[in-house]
Amino acid sequence: MMTDAFFDDAWPMHGMADDARPALAAALSRGPAALATIIALGGGGPRPVGAQMVFGEKIVSGFLSGGCIEADVETHARACLADGQPRRLVYGEGSPWPDIRLLCGARIEILVEKIAPDDPAARTLLDLAAARAPAFWVTDGFKRLCVEEPQALWAGAFERAYDPTPRLIVLGGDPTALAVASLGAQSGFETHLVRPKGPETPPPLADVAYRREAAGEALAAIGLDAWTAVAVCGHDMELDHDAVMAALPSPAPYVGLLGARRRLPERLARLKAAGLTDRDLAKLHAPIGLDLGGKAPFEVAVAVIGEIMAARHGQPVIARRVVEA
Repeated sequence: MMTDAFFDDAWPMHGMADDARPALAAALSRGPAALATIIALGGGGPRPVGAQMVFGEKIVSGFLSGGCIEADVETHARACLADGQPRRLVYGEGSPWPDIRLLCGARIEILVEKIAPDDPAARTLLDLAAARAPAFWVTDGFKRLCVEEPQALWAGAFERAYDPTPRLIVLGGDPTALAVASLGAQSGFETHLVRPKGPETPPPLADVAYRREAAGEALAAIGLDAWTAVAVCGHDMELDHDAVMAALPSPAPYVGLLGARRRLPERLARLKAAGLTDRDLAKLHAPIGLDLGGKAPFEVAVAVIGEIMAARHGQPVIARRVVEA
């Protein structure tokens, strides 16, 4: 999410956005943008190294702290836009602005740089994002480049890695599937809902794409890459089977299946009989989601999105992952 206004600390909706690339693209479509990046962090802090904010013509997006420094960073960013000179800002220990206190006790170092609409590195960054390819942004504020592989850094340079936008494909059309898709979109996933032979009218869900083809055809059309999660919530044995058969052998790292545990043995036996290997089945999370105890649609959705995020960030999932067939 980005705001079409200057910084507003009353309701900081600009901070809902974590990926700076959409806001950067929007800002560059209007003129130059200022990109502020945390390049060093000491003593903890609410945001990691690499967190970013974008400032452009009537655009503010992202956040760098719990609200302690954003307004001051915008002041420097607007000055950077005016004179073109990058800034290195320090807050906390060693800061020239001791009146700006960080309640977390962290030391935050931020690079602010001006990006022109025709900046080659920015164009490459946005092109790689559109192609769903990883990117590495390397900059010292004066010189910058964007490449597909890590580079040896020159003195004073900082590297920020970008993955493709995480993608979520939900199969189904009941309230649980709708809740999972809705929460996925709100959580920053590029979200698709697949309901074979479903209504022609798409569901009234913001930022959720809709497809009506057969499961395998829809998954192939959307694409299953290493940044895609598949949540099979069809409540239909044939639909679920076809979707899992298409998803498990793919590069998608997460495939979850909604359903009762007591039905799993027969479903797994059918999948193995159809040609899936133990390695394929080891990727299956079934029953889907973290065991939070709730069964209401949004309770299940929280469990599913939580499990996907844990898997994406390499956290151990105390899950009901299938390990036997």
